[in-house]
Amino acid sequence: MATERLLLIIEDDAAFARTLGRSFERRNYRVLLAASLDQAAELLKAHSPGYAVVDLKLNDSNSGLACVQMLHKHDPAMLIVVLTGFASINTAVEAIKLGACQYLAKPSNTDDIEAAFGHVAGSAEVELTNRATSIKTLEWERIHEALAESNFNISETARRLGMHRRTLARKLEKQRVK
Repeated sequence: MATERLLLIIEDDAAFARTLGRSFERRNYRVLLAASLDQAAELLKAHSPGYAVVDLKLNDSNSGLACVQMLHKHDPAMLIVVLTGFASINTAVEAIKLGACQYLAKPSNTDDIEAAFGHVAGSAEVELTNRATSIKTLEWERIHEALAESNFNISETARRLGMHRRTLARKLEKQRVK
């Protein structure tokens, strides 16, 4: 990991990326912005960031998981935090397997992200719950698993789940993590 605090933000929402970037710059990070996997790959040719923030759902055909995989392959010591408005256990597990150190649901602020960079070790002290998973949670997990399998294509996901596209869109809007 580099001695300077160089941060790569991969986010396709330009306004959010700029705001997050400015916030990290005020904390003495040097920030690089990319809106896609390809832009991030180009930046990695000239820079070696020690930190990265990756949006899970990007507008191009690549998901943030592909970005996490590429970043981890570039530098296994890089601290990568995944941000998403579509949090699910399936994508969280995959992000960690691919090299992310943390997975945060939006909205997350700079404090949350910086804390995630500092909290990379697991803890056996996490309290376990005795609550059974609800049917709604299971449905939500299955929907997000199908979304990830279809690269976040709503029409393809609806087809795979055997439901009407508008029904799926309503479920996603109703349950979206804001």
